[in-house]
Amino acid sequence: MGALPVFRWHLAPDGYATRRQLRAQGLRPGGQDVAAQLERPRRRRGPLVAYLYRVDLAVPVRPMTPARRAALAKANAARRLCPACRRDAGYVIPASLGTCVPCAYPGPNGPVGSTCEQC
Repeated sequence: MGALPVFRWHLAPDGYATRRQLRAQGLRPGGQDVAAQLERPRRRRGPLVAYLYRVDLAVPVRPMTPARRAALAKANAARRLCPACRRDAGYVIPASLGTCVPCAYPGPNGPVGSTCEQC
C-alpha cells in the first residue's frame, strides 16, 4: 500500500468522512482501510491527525438487537453502582474517585445520603 493522501484541516474533498461523520450519517467504515488523513498543524508539537474513510464504501450501522440493548443497559448500570455502599449513585462514578461522592467525601457525621457503614 502506498502513502496516504494528506489534506489540510477543513480541506478534504467530498466523498471522505471521519468515523464520527460516518456515524452521524448512519454508516460505519465496514472493514475498509483508511483512505486519507487530515492534518491540523500545531505549534511546538506534531500535527493533529484525523483518519478519513470513503463514504461510497461505507456500510450501514448494524441495528441494535434486544440482547445488545440489554447488555449495554447492564454495563451502564454497573458503572453507576458504588462499590462501597452498593447503591445506584444516579450517575456514572468517576474512576478518579472509585466510589460515589458521599462515600469519597464523607461529612463530619458520615457520608450524607449514603448507607456506607465503612466510611
